[in-house]
Amino acid sequence: MADPVFERIAIVGVGLIGSSIARAAAEYGAAGSVALYDMSDDVRTRAAALGIGDVSETLADAVGAADCVILCVPVGALDEVAAATVPHMKAGAILTDVGSVKKQAAAALAAADNGKIHAIPGHPIAGTEQSGPEAGFPTLFRNAWHILTPREDGDEAYTDAVAKLAAFWTALGAKVETMEAARHDRVLAITSHLPHLIAFNIVATAFDMETVEQGEVVKYSAGGFRDFTRIAASDPVMWRDVFLNNKEAVLECLGRFSEDLAALQRAIRWGDGDMLMREFSRARTIRKAIIDAGQDSGAINFGRNEAVNGKAKS
Repeated sequence: MADPVFERIAIVGVGLIGSSIARAAAEYGAAGSVALYDMSDDVRTRAAALGIGDVSETLADAVGAADCVILCVPVGALDEVAAATVPHMKAGAILTDVGSVKKQAAAALAAADNGKIHAIPGHPIAGTEQSGPEAGFPTLFRNAWHILTPREDGDEAYTDAVAKLAAFWTALGAKVETMEAARHDRVLAITSHLPHLIAFNIVATAFDMETVEQGEVVKYSAGGFRDFTRIAASDPVMWRDVFLNNKEAVLECLGRFSEDLAALQRAIRWGDGDMLMREFSRARTIRKAIIDAGQDSGAINFGRNEAVNGKAKS
């Protein structure tokens, strides 16, 4: 096994992503040791019972000796947690995050930066609808994209830190790219944030319809609706913070989506089958492109009946 990228990492926030990083770092030898901290007493107790890292009782104890500190907290908590973390970090250490909104993360990490550490925002495009330390598994990041959004004016030491962080995520099995933060937020608004918003809305609509009993919605759920409920089962705190902190990009995508949806509505009302065929056929080509790019499976039920280390594919 190759030498670890970092002698010691600290993970702040031991949910799905944090616990998966801990497991993956140990599984693939990316870190010599892993320190864990969560503000919840219950989560710390559960994480300790899982044996996935050295659980600390204070933030300072967790991050003090770490070469890399990874903040795995909701986007809305990033400012406060980053500000509380940096004073306890050693000089030259890397501070990164896993949030889905990078302009906000870049601002939060920059505000906390004391000039002695290297702040490098990041986002692993991976996850499931599950949460908590028990939900993590080491293969979560295999073949997933990890986007880094470093500042552009970094010196040589900062550039080396970015390369080292990229090597860490590569060791976990991720495909690493760098991107400008605002561009990341526009891309994720359409590929992740808007689909989640639609899923939350359609599930709520189904249960609010006066002409359909809730029991019938559950009993007769077809595959498409079940996929929406799977997405809508995601952590509500995390997604509340995503939408509040990426509102401009989400609202831009939502406006375009609303216009396109209105066009489909008109086609259905006026019986314009040609228009429906054009749009549905175009959507099929996009689905094929995603499968061809290795971003999903073409198997029955999208391959989600298969197991990866005991975990269903997300």
